[in-house]
Amino acid sequence: MKNFIRILKQGRKYWKYLIVAGISLLAITALNLITPWKVRELVDILSKEDVDKMAAIRNIAIILVVAYAARAVFTYLNRYYSHVAAWNLVEDMRVMVYEKLQKLSLSFYHDKQTGQLMSRAINDTATFEVLIAHAVPDLITNVLILIGTGILLFIISPLLAALTLIPIPFLILGGTVFTKKILPNFREAQGKLGELNAVMQDNISGMKEIQAFNQQSRERKRIKKGAKKYTSAILHALRLSAVFHPAVEMISSLGTVIVVAFGGWLALRNYVDTADIVGFIMFLGLFYQPITTLARVIEDLQQATAGAERVFELIDTEPDIVDSEGAIELERSKGEITFNNVSFHYIPQSPVLKNISFTVKPGQMVALVGPTGVGKTTIISLMARFYDPTSGEILIDDMNIKDITVASLRNQISMVLQDIFLFNGTVADNIAYGSRDASFEDIVKAAKIARAHEFITQMPEGYDTVIGERGVKLSGGQKQRLSIARAVLRNTPVLILDEATASVDVETETQIQQAIGELAGSRTIIVIAHRLSTVKQADNILVLKEGEIVESGTHEELIKQNGLYRHLCEVQFGG
Repeated sequence: MKNFIRILKQGRKYWKYLIVAGISLLAITALNLITPWKVRELVDILSKEDVDKMAAIRNIAIILVVAYAARAVFTYLNRYYSHVAAWNLVEDMRVMVYEKLQKLSLSFYHDKQTGQLMSRAINDTATFEVLIAHAVPDLITNVLILIGTGILLFIISPLLAALTLIPIPFLILGGTVFTKKILPNFREAQGKLGELNAVMQDNISGMKEIQAFNQQSRERKRIKKGAKKYTSAILHALRLSAVFHPAVEMISSLGTVIVVAFGGWLALRNYVDTADIVGFIMFLGLFYQPITTLARVIEDLQQATAGAERVFELIDTEPDIVDSEGAIELERSKGEITFNNVSFHYIPQSPVLKNISFTVKPGQMVALVGPTGVGKTTIISLMARFYDPTSGEILIDDMNIKDITVASLRNQISMVLQDIFLFNGTVADNIAYGSRDASFEDIVKAAKIARAHEFITQMPEGYDTVIGERGVKLSGGQKQRLSIARAVLRNTPVLILDEATASVDVETETQIQQAIGELAGSRTIIVIAHRLSTVKQADNILVLKEGEIVESGTHEELIKQNGLYRHLCEVQFGG
C-alpha cells in the first residue's frame, strides 16, 4: 500500500486523465447493470396479458441501444485516458530512475550489473502501467459491480440473495491463500528476468571478446540457463495460478447451482416470479464475476508491487558523494591542488593510499608514476570526488573540495580516462561533448591540438562521420586522440591525462607529447603514464609504491637518486 500511494503521488499531474477514466468507469458499471434489469422486465412483460407488448419491447430495445452506445463511448474514454496517465507515469519513472543512477556514487556500481539496473529502469517501471491502466480500474469496477448487483439481488429476492453468499467465505479463503502462497513466485520470476537481462547485456557488450576466444557455445549455454531459470520460475507461478483460477470459478458456480435449484423450486410453487428468477440468474453472473476475477486483479497488483519495490529501492538509495550543507559554487579555479595526508580504501583493511601529501601549483605539470595497482588512478578519482578520502583532505585553491558543490568542482576538471568511452554519434558531437556552445572552429582547433584533425579529415564524412557505439569504427589511438580533443575543448583549469598515450604509436605519442607541451603553463596538468617518455617534461614527478609516495622530483633529479624511478626507466629504455 505504501508503494501504491507513492505511485499515485508520482502521477498526481496526470490525475485529470484518471478522473476522466474514473467517471467513465462509474458510467460503465451503471450501464452494465441496465441489461440484466431490462431483460428481467422483458420476461415480466411477456408473461402479462394486459400491456402493449410491442411498445414495451421497442422501448426496452431503444434503451439497450443507447446503453450499449454509451458504454462504448465510456469504455473508450476509460481505456484511453487510463493508458495516457499510465504510460506518462512510466515515462516519468524511467527518467527518474535514470536521474537517480546519474547521482549515485561510483561505489554503488562496484557490485551491480548493468543489465539488472536496466531491468529496473525498463521492465520494472513498465509494471506501473499494469497497475494504473488495468489492476486498479479492474479492482474499482469489480467492487462497484459487486456492490451494485448485491443491492439489486436483495431487492429482487432477499432469500435467494442470502443463499448466493454461501460460497463467499470459501472464495475469500482461496484469495488469501493465493496472495500468501502463490504471488511470491511472481516476484521471484521478476528477479530471474532481471538476472537474464544482466547476462544478456554483459554478453552483448563483450561480443568481441566472446568471438575472439571462441566462447559462443559457452555463452549460449549461460543465456539458455538464465532463460530456463526465468521460464521455470514464471511457469511455476502460472501453474499454481492455473490451479487457483478454475477452483475459484467452480466454487462461485455453486452459488448459481443453489439459485437454480432452490429458485426453480420456489418458482414452481409461485413463491417467486419467473422474471425474477431470470433476472436473478443474470445478475448472479455479474455478482460472481468480480470475485472470480479478484485473483487475477491481485496477481496484477502483486506483480506491479514487486516491480515498484525494486524501482523504489533504487530511487531510495542515497549516494555516498553529496553536496555538504552550505557548499559553495566555485566559478573558476586557479588550478592549485593540495593533498594533505590522504588515505583511502575501497575495502576496509586493504588500504590503497596511505598518507599521501603533495601540492600542484597553478600551471604546473605533475606526473604520477609507479607499478600497476599503486593508487595512481585512485588519486585522480579522489580529485574529481568520485570517492571521498578515508582520512585527510583535498584542497583546490586552499578550499576543501567537500565545501564546494560537486558539479562546480567537476567543472574545473577535464579528464582523459584510461578506459575511453565514446558515444554513438558523430566525431564532432563526441569532441564537443561537455562543451556548451562550442563552434565548429573550436572543435577543429581542439582536434588539431590533440593531433586528431588529420585522420578525421580522411574519414568518409569528416567531422560528421558516425563512429558507432563506444567508437567501434575507430582504432585505439584514434579514440585516444578524440578523448584528448574533448578534454582540450572543455578548457578547464585542471587537465587530467590517465594513460593518454597508452594506445598510440611512437609517432603519435611524440605528437601528443608536443600537444601536452603546448598546453603546459596554461592549465594545471596531472599525467599518469606507464610510458615514462611522456612524463620527462613534467615539473614534478611523484613515484608511488604500495600506496605511498616514495620519490618526487624532476626527471633529472630522480635519475640521480638511483631509486625506483631510475629502475623503471632502465627497464623501459634499457641500460
